[in-house]
Amino acid sequence: MLNRLYDRVMRHAASPHAAWWLAALAFSEASFFPLPPETLLVPMVLANRDKAWRYAAICTVASVAGGLLGWLIGAVLLDAVARPIVHLYHAEHTLAALQEKFRQWGVWIILIKGLTPIPYKFVTIASGMAHFAIAPFMLASLVTRGVRFFLVATLLWRFGAPIERFLERRLPLITGAFAVLLVGGFLALRYL
Repeated sequence: MLNRLYDRVMRHAASPHAAWWLAALAFSEASFFPLPPETLLVPMVLANRDKAWRYAAICTVASVAGGLLGWLIGAVLLDAVARPIVHLYHAEHTLAALQEKFRQWGVWIILIKGLTPIPYKFVTIASGMAHFAIAPFMLASLVTRGVRFFLVATLLWRFGAPIERFLERRLPLITGAFAVLLVGGFLALRYL
């Protein structure tokens, strides 16, 4: 079943509309959606390694734009939108802790958390809730998201064939590890 799903994702990753789906995923992940953009970025780069940096740039720009929406959710729509999203993930304590960290550490929070498996939407919403200045927020988001996506794209571009063979042979293990990392990210948000 996983191999069929993998083959299907690879076919869609090579489709003419894949870049739009990648942009939509990166945008929504930065403000409200749980899946990271790498779930589509990786197969897209593996399907067409010549476009690795184009795909990384799409991810970066869309994620930063989505981050602005997340910031606005936190700053303007706190009660109507942000609290239900935070409550959905049972992350009220984590969000309050992030707000306090923003007051102490500022832009460093964005730079560090943007590279981790912690969902970026919590960083963007907390930035807005803390009324963190928009210009440094956008610049830090551009840096941290760019580093993350261009690093993934570069590694896949350079080592694409061996990585693709590894993925194909060990897909169940990788899927399990991804699920553990995703759950671990949410648990880290809740308890750290």
